Amino acid sequence: MKAAVCREFGKPLEIENLDIADPAAGEVKVKLAACAICHSDLILMDGGWGGNLPMVLGHEASGIVEAIGEGVVNISVGDKVLVTLLRSCGHCGDCENGEPYICGTSFPIDTDSRLSTQSGEKVGQGLKTGAFAETVVTDQSQIVVIPDTVPLDAAALLSCGVITGLGAVVNTAQVEYGSSVVVIGCGGVGLNSVQGASLVNAHPIIALDLVEKKLEAALEFGASHALNPLANDTEQKIKELTKGKGADYVFVAAGSPKAFEQGLDMLSASGTLVIVGMPPAGQTIAVEAGNIAGAGQKILGSKMGSTRLRIDIPKLVSLYERGHLKLDELITGRYPLEDINQAIDDVRADKALRNVIVF
Repeated sequence: MKAAVCREFGKPLEIENLDIADPAAGEVKVKLAACAICHSDLILMDGGWGGNLPMVLGHEASGIVEAIGEGVVNISVGDKVLVTLLRSCGHCGDCENGEPYICGTSFPIDTDSRLSTQSGEKVGQGLKTGAFAETVVTDQSQIVVIPDTVPLDAAALLSCGVITGLGAVVNTAQVEYGSSVVVIGCGGVGLNSVQGASLVNAHPIIALDLVEKKLEAALEFGASHALNPLANDTEQKIKELTKGKGADYVFVAAGSPKAFEQGLDMLSASGTLVIVGMPPAGQTIAVEAGNIAGAGQKILGSKMGSTRLRIDIPKLVSLYERGHLKLDELITGRYPLEDINQAIDDVRADKALRNVIVF
């Protein structure tokens, strides 16, 4: 099996043949069709969250079920599926409380990767998935069956970028119609926060980014205004657009502590800052605590859009089928696995919304 293996933090991936185990009890083996490149893969590749090497990254994927382990339910060989990093046991306190996206249960696959070199060396599955490879084995909770109406390259985007950005608006913050929204960072995740805000009829929806092409995309995805901080006094402009109040909600899709701090300055009294983007480990923000308390403001963290896979994915598929959710428009380029380094370089250079590896 071909896979892109990271053997040293900060170094390019290399392609090599790996062996992959058959699925154990409760696991599913998927022959992949597509895997999108997410900034989380790049942070992990660069050592931003630690981890043990060698490792196969990639977690925003789709494909066809090739085999299932004992005890797998509601998934069959031949099914068209999403493969996600969200893993849940279904019976811990978090899962029973309706928050499977923060399930902390340890699975056998966490300590015994299903990937290995042909000499027997274990290779880690980055972000619980390892989808920069032709095949993956994951827990059944990471798999969602989808209909044939969604092309597999577009479907892959539902596995992370779409649910993270849109879910932050709809699930985590539960934005009310007519609320004013600012989205900082208009990559694949931020554009989906814009989409989510448009779907709930927020207004105005103000997109911020340093890249003009991303601002143009934000307008296509539903933003009412698009501002480049290099060319605008964004805080003042947001005040003008919100009749002097500031924004009811600010979603920070960029994994930047500075952006988190700037977002606080854009909030209205009683407004909510939602931290969506994930920075490298150890980075902090400075907050004037008295101001937060005095204005009755809120700061929310949003893990993968607070997504409950089997509830939310069918809703998103329905929106796509009815022409209300943009997926195909998110894809900038499609690359074979052998060209993954070029695809990653383009993401780093802000030349892409989402690049997709196709198999």
